[in-house]
Amino acid sequence: MPRNTTHLWEETIQPGASWSHVLKRGTALRLVDLEGGANVGAMFYNFECPVERFNMPDTLKAQHIARLTKGFVLYSDMGRILMSVTADSVGWHDPLAGTSNRELVEKKYGRATYQEVRNDYYKNGRDSFLVELGKWGLGRRDLVANINFFSRVDVADDGSMHFVPGNSKARDYVELRAEMNVLVILNTCQHPLDPNSKYQPKPVQVEIRQAAAPALDDACRISCPENGRGFILTERYFL
Repeated sequence: MPRNTTHLWEETIQPGASWSHVLKRGTALRLVDLEGGANVGAMFYNFECPVERFNMPDTLKAQHIARLTKGFVLYSDMGRILMSVTADSVGWHDPLAGTSNRELVEKKYGRATYQEVRNDYYKNGRDSFLVELGKWGLGRRDLVANINFFSRVDVADDGSMHFVPGNSKARDYVELRAEMNVLVILNTCQHPLDPNSKYQPKPVQVEIRQAAAPALDDACRISCPENGRGFILTERYFL
């Protein structure tokens, strides 16, 4: 529902559901974990030219990171900045572990189809992404590495990944400022490495707000030299 001139919209993404929106440059998306323990799988695309999309390797290597939090940005495969993380009460969001698929969900939680339980059927991240991508004329070839907001995964010296339970508490949030007109694709399916043996996805609130343009001393712009160059390249795109 709309609220005022700065708080433009809010709604709840139900457990295991998908959502998409074109987030305009000059606005921000706030995700709120309503109950604690949520996971939000996310993909990002340049709405005007969707062949430009979120690039996980460039995002991590340019900023020398293996997690996302306040002060970091999301790079496209053209070296431009799609989104900036401007606020975060969690401190760690997973960009590495990918998403679930039908086989994983069935093996972990069992089988519950639409024909059997209607809208309570068990969803998976990959199919949920494809459902939303299809609404925008996109499909399998457009699947990219996703981010898992609210989830933390540690990587051991041997390369194994370990999910950290309890990373996000009730009412924790993360806010993303759009630096381009960005097609945002989300789902609230459980993290693929979540050790919970029960199918228990959580709801997440989404809020869209107006956001000021990043200043020259913006925390995301100055967090590393590469980000400064990324902002310049992004701003040139809109000249």
